[in-house]
Amino acid sequence: MRVRTETDVDRAAIRAVNEAAFCSGAEAEIVDALRAKGVELVSLVADGDGAIVGHILFSPVSLVGHDGLDLMGLGPMAVLPREQRKGIGSALVREGLKQCKQLGAQAVVVVGHPRYYPRFGFAPASRYGIRCEYDVPEDVFMVAELERGALRAVSGLVRYDAAFGGPGQP
Repeated sequence: MRVRTETDVDRAAIRAVNEAAFCSGAEAEIVDALRAKGVELVSLVADGDGAIVGHILFSPVSLVGHDGLDLMGLGPMAVLPREQRKGIGSALVREGLKQCKQLGAQAVVVVGHPRYYPRFGFAPASRYGIRCEYDVPEDVFMVAELERGALRAVSGLVRYDAAFGGPGQP
């Protein structure tokens, strides 16, 4: 299995992976909507001998009142159910964080499992005074600094792209 940047020919497989992992088309629709907007994304696949078995997406998010801060949001991340618990998700997260840093992102936020994401450097965003626009438990909204000290003296509300359909979106 290798992690690589998605290509146009991967799109149907990416949709299938997201639909299988989430038992819904909602996450696949988010991926398609963000891709269609042409925003700078980090979109990676886990390629298992020519078959796409996992996908991760990072997209720009904003911290209200801090326009100069370059933040990315992790999600969705999906692995085919039969391929889960094999390290595929971890490989996707690690490579995605590396690519976000190379693009100049200073931090990454995620709404995710509080026992999974800390292994990658994520901590509750509330420690930085950062809140999510979604009504989620405090321990599932996390942030990882990619640039040391980037979150010093900042706080506020993180807003996602309208493709996510959040409360602050039209």
